[in-house]
Amino acid sequence: MIDNIPNIKNIDSDNFFLIAGPCAIEGEEMAFEIAQKIFEITNKLQIPFVFKGSFKKANRSRIDSFTGIGDQKALEILKKVGEKFQIPTITDIHEINDAELAAKYVDILQIPAFLVRQTDLLVAAAKTGKYVSLKKGQFMSPESMSHAVKKIKDSGNNNVLITERGSMFGYQDLLVDFRGIPAMKEFAPVVLDVTHSLQQPNQSSGVTGGRPEMIETIAKAGIATGADGIFIETHFDPQNAKSDGANMLNINKLEGLLEKLVIIRKAINSFK
Repeated sequence: MIDNIPNIKNIDSDNFFLIAGPCAIEGEEMAFEIAQKIFEITNKLQIPFVFKGSFKKANRSRIDSFTGIGDQKALEILKKVGEKFQIPTITDIHEINDAELAAKYVDILQIPAFLVRQTDLLVAAAKTGKYVSLKKGQFMSPESMSHAVKKIKDSGNNNVLITERGSMFGYQDLLVDFRGIPAMKEFAPVVLDVTHSLQQPNQSSGVTGGRPEMIETIAKAGIATGADGIFIETHFDPQNAKSDGANMLNINKLEGLLEKLVIIRKAINSFK
């Protein structure tokens, strides 16, 4: 459990924790509406909750894709959400300078999968003292993530998570090897990024596709194989989301899914 993150609510220490929110911060109203909905659900189900939102999207397929509403504006919204609901927040960073900037506003810095081998970026994130979430590269084995974790710890920061988000399966699909969850738990707590694991990248249109109908299946398997946390991007209107709408969960389906995951987690805990 990530119990030393500021404002993490250890409502049920035996439960998984949830990282959830929109792919990108599109505006203050939408961020607060999504945070409010998830906050109510997780309080009801006693699930520790971290609000997620990217303050900018730097790894877009096309140059005309949405990248954000402005770095400072988006970061300020994330800070307001954290303060309003007294919950931790997480955002992606892409450049060394992003680490110090974002650390002023959020509790967890997330390293995108494409960048997880960038030593200078990892060291900059670690030196902020914030929790660092390392997304496993789609091109990396679970075991190789031990080196990324070591970079954070050797920089004087033991607050690190690993996030599984699938491996490339051909050119336009991803596959989750669930053996990787217990393997990576040897190095750090492990989060399963359910929605990004269902992406179908490199589409001819330049817009990433996805298989949201498989969200429940992947999430259940993640809990069953011991994931400490679940990561889900969610939105009131995924089809019109400005980023990653093809693989997001409609927020109206979130409570039903989490109810099932809590039952599975309790069953798994009963065997310990």
